[in-house]
Amino acid sequence: MAKKQTKASCQGDPGDEHVDPVVTQPKEVEPKKQDWEFKDRIYFLKDGLAPITYTVRNRGNFWFDEEKGYQREVKWCPNQKTVFVDEMVGPQQMEHIIFHDGELRVDKTNPQLQQLLSLYHPMRESLYYEWKPVEVAQDEVNDIEVELEALQTAMEMEIDMAEAIMRVEIGSKVSQMSSKELKRDLLLYAKKNPSLFLDLANDDNVQLRNFGIRAVELGLVGLSPDQRTFTWTSNGRKLMNVPFDEHPYTALAHWFKTDEGMEIYTTIEKQLK
Repeated sequence: MAKKQTKASCQGDPGDEHVDPVVTQPKEVEPKKQDWEFKDRIYFLKDGLAPITYTVRNRGNFWFDEEKGYQREVKWCPNQKTVFVDEMVGPQQMEHIIFHDGELRVDKTNPQLQQLLSLYHPMRESLYYEWKPVEVAQDEVNDIEVELEALQTAMEMEIDMAEAIMRVEIGSKVSQMSSKELKRDLLLYAKKNPSLFLDLANDDNVQLRNFGIRAVELGLVGLSPDQRTFTWTSNGRKLMNVPFDEHPYTALAHWFKTDEGMEIYTTIEKQLK
């Protein structure tokens, strides 16, 4: 009967003099798989540098490991399986990291050098960069889309707004241009500087500045020689003073948005039609 102990008695019934502790075995933690794509990679020196040879430092490089909380020395040794010095085993046979004519091609069979250059080297993105065709293609697509948007906006733009934008680019010369010349130059400007063109197209101050310039050019509004005061040319009445260190036509554009300025704007608009 003694051999047929119950599970409870094996763990210790109440009143027993000795109870064996239940030992829980720790679960084995699987090592994290390295998220690294094995492929050939190309690195280029920045700013168009392309000397016959250029050696990148492979000694005295450190990378801050946030998980461990300290700086870890990194370097490339072809005989080691890691770039972290504190994980290396045995002799450390270093080699030079050399760019030829501004580029360095690293085969997928050399992931340690790739990881040092792509992830851990302190000079990455400042001295050199990794060529990433997918990101380059995406950037090119974005550039094309912005250019198309700018050209479409230019095609549909009213002549007054077109004049306002081109005045920013070429100044008072725009007043002597025909509508065809203006449209042509607008499209060329949109194609050459699409992002800036779209910024100007969405800036209502640009059109107000142009409105003020036209009013001055046609003699409806006067600007004093020191460019500090706008007046009615018909009677010399002062309209506004230009704040110190502010461009006169920028100040006038802001003033047109005030209650008093809106009334003057409406009056000028009627005379310009």
